[in-house]
Amino acid sequence: MKAFMDENFLLETTTAQELYHHHAALLPIIDYHCHLDPAQVAENHRFRSITELWLGGDHYKWRAMRTNGIPERVITGDGSDWEKFEAWAATVPYCFRNPLYHWTHLELKTAFGINKRLNPETAREIFDACNDRLQNDPEFTAQGLMRHYNVEMVCTTDDPVDDLHHHRAYAEEIAQRTSSNRTSTMMKPAWRPDKAMAVDNPVAFCAYVKRLGEAADVDIRTFADFLDALQRRHDFFHANGCRLSDHGLEEFYAEPYTDTEITVIFKKVYDGGELTDEEVRKFKSAMLYLFAVQDYESGWVQQYHYGALRNNNSRMMNFIGPDTGYDSIGDWRTARSMSHFLDQLDYEDHLTKTIIYNLNPADNEMVATMIGNFQDGSVAGKIQWGSGWWFLDQKDGMERQMNTLSLLGLLSRFVGMLTDSRSFLSYPRHEYFRRTLCNLLGNDIERGLIPFTGYEECRVRQMVEDICYRNAKEFF
Repeated sequence: MKAFMDENFLLETTTAQELYHHHAALLPIIDYHCHLDPAQVAENHRFRSITELWLGGDHYKWRAMRTNGIPERVITGDGSDWEKFEAWAATVPYCFRNPLYHWTHLELKTAFGINKRLNPETAREIFDACNDRLQNDPEFTAQGLMRHYNVEMVCTTDDPVDDLHHHRAYAEEIAQRTSSNRTSTMMKPAWRPDKAMAVDNPVAFCAYVKRLGEAADVDIRTFADFLDALQRRHDFFHANGCRLSDHGLEEFYAEPYTDTEITVIFKKVYDGGELTDEEVRKFKSAMLYLFAVQDYESGWVQQYHYGALRNNNSRMMNFIGPDTGYDSIGDWRTARSMSHFLDQLDYEDHLTKTIIYNLNPADNEMVATMIGNFQDGSVAGKIQWGSGWWFLDQKDGMERQMNTLSLLGLLSRFVGMLTDSRSFLSYPRHEYFRRTLCNLLGNDIERGLIPFTGYEECRVRQMVEDICYRNAKEFF
């Protein structure tokens, strides 16, 4: 029986082990999409306990705890840090075959050097050991953890109205460190303008327009004013190091519309009117296109995360709010609208580097073939199929994504993994991905499906390093 989570965890062949330990494991991390709090990075936040660090915003764990019969009071409620940790420890042994079991023990091992398995018997010992390090080790801070995991760069997720104060303060601090030959993780903002197209909630949209006008110093009264304000904020983000956008969509929008129609729709919603479904889709189509043109003109990479059916539980939405573990995979059919959207941009020469992430695995082959329609030879892998996302960022989901991309595209040009996380302990997800990648390639080599001598041996090693690090570094 193989030991649990030894040094060759997930690595089934000697070739996979060589590829991982001598190549993938040695490379820095570029985490080009996450939801870390920029304030915690800039202020080098010190966490009061493992509970704050580990359970404070992790809806993956919250879902598992609810399923295990844990009351909300010790998940997101007023339970003590120990009560919440104890509840999680009681849930972990019920997580066999769920990726949370692997992630939990990778994080304990790689961050704290703890090799014991978390369960009710070990909970107190592990809780105290983690808290001792967090409270007494000067490196166990937000920035220290990123250094520990060899994180070269993170890109946070930021609304156009954000003042980027923490990004600017941190950039100044990093510049001073660089002049004294000290290295630190770079932190860059990423533009997330979802609220600027959310006209299906007129009250919230109008309130957002007001905030946008204040941030951009524009008196917004017309759609032209609205676009002017967004462009000013886009320019502001660019001046502060932003080179990526990200969009959280239910589906792609590519309804035909005229400029006059969008002007009228904006006035209607701005005046407090309710829009028809057709008007909502036209407005979202216009905004999605205009955002893409902005990104092209600024030379940014654009990302699209689509397919999440959010906030399904209205009772809990009213009780504790969004992003708390009540989302699921949606089943919209979006191939035609995705094709029309990308085709219009390509036809008008406004298609910038793009990454598409699907949440429904039923779309795997569709997305893998769609990206091939709009490669133009100007950039290797210009249109990317993003790594397994959210419910799919586990071993099976990542393998299915990489296998499909291998069959229908070029895995060698893939920009690799990201955390998409709010936790400073999520970087082992990169390790999990890298081990899975090396195992796939190692197994193929051992079965004689990929040559591993001469030129091809060097190519495989380069392929591993490219996917884990260099492709992303060159792409962004």
